Formats: sequence, structure tokens, C-alpha cells
Amino acid sequence: MNLRYLASRLAQGLLVLWIAFTLSFFLLYWLPGDPVITMLGAAGEPQNVDPAEVARLRAEFHLDRPLIVQYLIALGALLRFDLGTSIQAGTPVTEAIAAALPSTLALAALALGMALIVGTVIAVTATLTRRPWLRDTLAALPGLGVALPTFWVGLMLLQVFSFRIPLFPAVGTGTPAAIVLPAVTLSIPLSAIIAQVLFRSLQNAWIQPFVTTFTASGYTRLRLLLRQALPVALLPALTMGGVLFGQALAGSVVVENVFSRQGLGRLAQTAVTGQDIPLVQGIVLFAAAVFVLVNLITDLTYPLLDPRLRAARRKVESTDGNTLAEAVGREDGAAVASPAPSTAATTPGGSAATETETGGVRA
Repeated sequence: MNLRYLASRLAQGLLVLWIAFTLSFFLLYWLPGDPVITMLGAAGEPQNVDPAEVARLRAEFHLDRPLIVQYLIALGALLRFDLGTSIQAGTPVTEAIAAALPSTLALAALALGMALIVGTVIAVTATLTRRPWLRDTLAALPGLGVALPTFWVGLMLLQVFSFRIPLFPAVGTGTPAAIVLPAVTLSIPLSAIIAQVLFRSLQNAWIQPFVTTFTASGYTRLRLLLRQALPVALLPALTMGGVLFGQALAGSVVVENVFSRQGLGRLAQTAVTGQDIPLVQGIVLFAAAVFVLVNLITDLTYPLLDPRLRAARRKVESTDGNTLAEAVGREDGAAVASPAPSTAATTPGGSAATETETGGVRA
């Protein structure tokens, strides 16, 4: 692995986290209202609160300092991995997030698993079928899935499968059955995105020259799609990993409120309503960190799926400081100067692999 590339990606991730922290800090403090008055439960009648208690709480949470000083204090605490204390609950922000995280992670993981299965089945079936009406119908489903409002889907599922046909509980987090309807609600827009991206990628991969080559070799449509076209088509879909996970976390805010589930989304809604600035910032930073981590893992996984990227990185690492263009030029020159005959075969990725008859080494 190229350590310079990894260090560059980590630096970009830290920059994203800092920007997310800075923007959320100033946007939250510029919102109308007073978090201390809201915490005391006197947002509607602030004149009834004790001024001494208000002053004490402002000093405790550094709200009596200038805004730039508050920012520097919060940034210094963040560098010590201290997200502060929740204004509403009086507990550390990390403890509040850790308590709500397992429920949301279980919901997001189950929803992503359902979305991956459903989206892949729709895309593969639409690609394999020879019936135009079925292909057009399946291709139109992703657009419908994205267009449906998440809260409306959740309410319809509650109406049908909880009230009319009592198969699943309407609210709560106590039983495994209680997660089914929220996961289905959250998976519908996610599966639509996966199906749409994967279907387009499969359509592009299906017209590549290697498809003709393998078809002439006797591959069936299903075997060709699963073993050759699908790995190529997964590369564009893989880049959606960070977006999908971020959308799952964002969608959990709506889903957990519709189904009255305890989790990170419900915690975020409560924190925003109560103007709990440290807690909102902690949730925003956590979501940004997850987004950065998933995208980093995606970038590191890319070379495992595409051999051409592995070869390109090996060329860069073997140049000892020279540019990739110089390395390619040297290799091209050597290939031209070599008198050995060679044979070329087209790989599934569309690149040509050359093998010398004498050495049997692929370039």
C-alpha cells in the first residue's frame, strides 16, 4: 500500500472533520433562542427563571465567553477527544452517543443488508431478462423508491402490518420483531439507489468487448454476468458506500421518530429541539467521522477489486521517486525494443495483457 496516498487520505479526512465541526459550531450558536433558558424549561416565560442560576449555567458551559473563545475552548477539548457535556442531560456527550448507538447501528446494518439484496436482485434481473416490458418495469422501480417519502412509507407500513394485520409491533425497541418495519422503511430508498447505480453499471459492462469474447467461449448469460460483468459493475456502485451509510444515518432520524425507537436519530431530534449544542455537535462529528471512515475503506478496497489499480500503484512505488509517466515510457520503450514475439488477450476489465512466449511473464 502506498503510505503517501494513505497519509493524504487521512489528512483529507481530518480536514472534513474540522470543517464539519466549525460549521456546526457557528450555525448552532447563531440560531435564535437560549439553550440555558430552554434547559430550565422556561423558553416561553424567561422572566420567571432565577438570574443567578442562569449565570451559573452560562459560566459552567462557557456561554458567557465571546464566541471565538467558546470555539477555541471547544476545539481544544475536541483535540483531547472530549466532546463536552450535554446541556440537557448533564452527562458526557460520548456516553449519550454510546448509549444510543447500538440501536441505530443495528437498524442501519439490517436496512443496508436488505437494500443490497433487493437492489442487486432488481439490477441483475433487469439485465438478464429478454422481455422489454419486464426490463422497463424493473428499471422504473428505483425512481419510484427514491420518490416515496420515508415518513409516508413508515406510516403506511404501520397502518397495514401493525394495526390492520398485527404482525409486527408498532413502537418500541425491546423485541427483534420491532426492528423489521423500521428496517424495511429505511431500506426502500437505499435499495433504489443501489439498483439504479448497479443497473446502469451492468448495462455499460454488458457492451464491453470481453462480453463478446466470453460469450463465444460458451459462457451462459447468467455465468457471464455473475463471474465477469458483475465484478466490473460493482466498482461504480462501491463508491456509493459512504453516501448510502450517511443516508442510512440521516434516515434513522425520521424512522426512529415514526416508530418511536430509541437511537441516534431520536437523540439528535431531542438535542436539536432542546438546543443542546454540545450533543448536536457530537452527533454531527460522529456522522462525519463515519462518512470519512467508510470512504477511506472504499478507496482502500478498490484495488482489491480492480487489478489495474494494483498494477498502477506498483508502478508508482517501483519508480523510486520518478513519475508514473516516466515509468510507463520506460516500459513502452522496452516493449518496442524487445524482439520477442508476444500474444495479447483481452481481460474482463477491457485492458490488454501481453505475455512473452519466451519468459511467460505478463506485463
